[in-house]
Amino acid sequence: MAQVARTVLAFQYDAELNTIDSLVIAVRPFSALEEPNRKLFKSGGDSDYIVVTERTIFHPQGGGQPSDVGSMTGRGGNCFTVTAVRMDAVCEGQVLHLGRFSNGEGSSVSTFREGETVTQEIDGEKRLLYSRLHTAGHVLSASVRHLVKSEVENFAELKASHFPGAAGCEFQGLIDGKWKDAIQNKVDESIAAKLPVSVEWWDAEDFRKNGVDHLLPTGDLIAPGEKFRIINIAGLDRYPCGGTHVKTTDLCGRTTVKKISRRTGQSKVSYSVD
Repeated sequence: MAQVARTVLAFQYDAELNTIDSLVIAVRPFSALEEPNRKLFKSGGDSDYIVVTERTIFHPQGGGQPSDVGSMTGRGGNCFTVTAVRMDAVCEGQVLHLGRFSNGEGSSVSTFREGETVTQEIDGEKRLLYSRLHTAGHVLSASVRHLVKSEVENFAELKASHFPGAAGCEFQGLIDGKWKDAIQNKVDESIAAKLPVSVEWWDAEDFRKNGVDHLLPTGDLIAPGEKFRIINIAGLDRYPCGGTHVKTTDLCGRTTVKKISRRTGQSKVSYSVD
């Protein structure tokens, strides 16, 4: 697998795709994975396999977003249920799809063949939920930044989780609970404005020209010669991001700022979407 090229991340170009065809590059029993890759999958077992394809519609877990789930179906009808997706820890740029074949067990299982074309299909409802949560997280983070950046000592954006039931954005600095209503109002305003959400591709010079050198990701996240993917929420936020998003902010749905918690010099603003 180390000689295989990077997986093309089809979802980064069209997050509304629910199905694509792709060539199978490799199929391996989960037990044959390298130790660093086995550790990526807490649910992996002896009946599971890893499938690598030339391109993928499945978003791997990362950047605060859960992985997609779904299926791959071969031309002969054999089906592979995808239960988890991660970026390869050994072969840079590869996407590993964990799951099980449904047409047998043990040594009798009929797997895909290398070079075979399979149809990938994601769970569209979960993808939409994850996209709504992810865009809402960007709206929330930008709202917090616009309101408190100059009011909170040592303020900085840290990380975010866009998992259902556990969504929140974390910041350096102590954000007082008094800001909760103002943040909610700013979020409501941005959601109601139906701001377009678009994808841009930047190189290092683009970051400098836009005065956001501090946002420039490390070069090992992309292949040599490629550009960084930027999510632009018109008039509100531009940020490096590899995740999936809805087309306009109103599609996030009702976004509720749940609480502001503070601990050891940091703050977390939790949220949910309805």
